[in-house]
Amino acid sequence: MVNATKPRPAAARSNEALPGQVVLVLQGGGALGAYQAGVYQALHEAGIEPDWVIGTSIGAINAALIAGNPPKHRMERLDSFWQMMQAHAPTLRWPDWMGLGNLVSNMSTVMRGIPDFFTPNLHALRGVNAQLGAEAASYYSTAPLRATLESLVDFEYLCQCHTRITVGAVNACSGEMRYFDTRKERLGVEHVMASGALPPAFPAVRIDGQPYWDGGIYSNTPIEAVLDDKPRRDSLIFAVNVWHQTAPEPESIREVMARQKDIQFASRADSHIARQKQIHRLRHVIRELQKQVPASRRTDPKVAALAAWGCWTTMHVAHLLAPRVEGEDHTKDIDFTPAGIRIRRQAGHDDTMRMIERAPWREANADPIEGVIEHY
Repeated sequence: MVNATKPRPAAARSNEALPGQVVLVLQGGGALGAYQAGVYQALHEAGIEPDWVIGTSIGAINAALIAGNPPKHRMERLDSFWQMMQAHAPTLRWPDWMGLGNLVSNMSTVMRGIPDFFTPNLHALRGVNAQLGAEAASYYSTAPLRATLESLVDFEYLCQCHTRITVGAVNACSGEMRYFDTRKERLGVEHVMASGALPPAFPAVRIDGQPYWDGGIYSNTPIEAVLDDKPRRDSLIFAVNVWHQTAPEPESIREVMARQKDIQFASRADSHIARQKQIHRLRHVIRELQKQVPASRRTDPKVAALAAWGCWTTMHVAHLLAPRVEGEDHTKDIDFTPAGIRIRRQAGHDDTMRMIERAPWREANADPIEGVIEHY
């Protein structure tokens, strides 16, 4: 486990010295979420606490552990959760025997579940719950996750919005994505569980009478929530990706299966940002054109209405991408082995420390017309 008492790096900054609100955006990805825990740990060590955390699936769970606890307790809660996730997993990662990677280790998770997360739903497998609706139609029960979240997250504190939290889920009937946000409504354990209800493994969670599934089946990269937010604010967005949008050509069935999963759950992150860069550039163009309008005309209602489409905000997007781990395959998102979690968490910590030390958002040579600036 990464040492939580390391001294802050020389380049660490207080939130006040950063270029806007700090936003942490977390993808879904099961066991890959250990990388996110390392990312937050590095921010915490550097004295950078997020003003807003946005997550889907395991990203929503990590987000709740962060936003649902005071800063002094956050690492303790994250540590507890990830320790619980690996407590019953195989102790060792299997060698790449006969090209099977960690498939053998991960299959034990498929068969037994994780006691503090999900357990086999034998009734559904036998078909006896067919009349009980979407909440029972799943291979596993997530009742243990509810108990785990209720023990580790202070939902009253979370709803006081000390740190804003947004979690994404998709309506199982309408197919529409919905972002639940503490700035607009109270969130409970059911909202976090809905965001992680990946079918058909996990059951839908009912909110306001509607069944919801994991938002990752619609859009697994919830960065759109901050880029579309109103009113817009200057932001430093740590975009944490655990799936790889690009990769070499797959050459085996295992590689094809892994590649398909990466493409599915990387889910349009680049296209979201590319679209927002275009939109923000246009907003900045409108802002610059507004300066050319004579002062006497700026109070004209029509001119004012058009000028309102302009924007003065700048979004810095700091990209963090989890590395590939030797021997991983299409079951990497259920690799809850202690070694797998340790490797990914350490990588998240180290990658974030390097980003903080570089602090590329301090560079002053960015084009003022650009509203979204990316850092890799």
